[in-house]
Amino acid sequence: MIIDVHTHIFPKDVCEHRENYFKGEEPFQLLYNSPKSRLVTAEDLVRSMDENGVDKSVTFGFPWKKDEYFKKNNDYILESVNKFSDRLIGFCCVDMYSKGAAKEVQRCLDGGLSGVGELAFYQSGIEAEAIKMLEPVMKLCREKNVPVMIHTNEPVGYQYPGKTPNTLSQIYDMAKKFSDNKIILAHWGGGIFFYTLLKKEVKETLKNIYYDTAASPFLYSPEIYQAAKTMAGMDKILMGTDYPLIKPARYYKEMETAGLSDDEKKLICGVNASHLFNV
Repeated sequence: MIIDVHTHIFPKDVCEHRENYFKGEEPFQLLYNSPKSRLVTAEDLVRSMDENGVDKSVTFGFPWKKDEYFKKNNDYILESVNKFSDRLIGFCCVDMYSKGAAKEVQRCLDGGLSGVGELAFYQSGIEAEAIKMLEPVMKLCREKNVPVMIHTNEPVGYQYPGKTPNTLSQIYDMAKKFSDNKIILAHWGGGIFFYTLLKKEVKETLKNIYYDTAASPFLYSPEIYQAAKTMAGMDKILMGTDYPLIKPARYYKEMETAGLSDDEKKLICGVNASHLFNV
């Protein structure tokens, strides 16, 4: 079974008239202002899954600043999961600075969604206030035993749309605060798994952390797979494509280049996720 843990879908109106959603939504505009930045519906996603041999996809919308927008997108996720119940695993996505964030997460989890994410702090980084805002949502997810996906990125190197000002210290502080939560750190966790090589504390702190491969072909050379295998552990790596940013086929090719065994590719492409999501 192949499971893609990181995909984005939007209601048809957002896909066709994105410019109507730019006002007051700076991160969304930054990421999707260019018509080359694709927006897709659930039907588009499932069509791509069929073309690329993907059995199931974890899918979510965007951490809109306006409550009405993230509720609209979450309603679409709920609708899509019901429509494609054998193919899609839905996550609830909110702006963590919204006063209604925890209530919306409760609504969506009660409605049948399987986790929360991709939560992102595009303008602030994962600062102390952001960690404080995460507390009620993390509590809900612990109680329901569902994972939370957090947007992270490498804190060095070139700048690109969507690269946040997070630091490794911020990522670590968040992981330590919520060490009992199942957390997926998107985009390889900004490389924080390197510090599992430290003899004290870090390995225990990161025990419930998973790392997805989203956007890896744009960010890293294929050697990242062997590095993560050694430092994070093969059981903690999840294939996430960030579709429609990149199609799954490109990840399959990179894994071949990385010199992974067939069993290792199976772990990354589905087995690890099937354990995490109990599918």
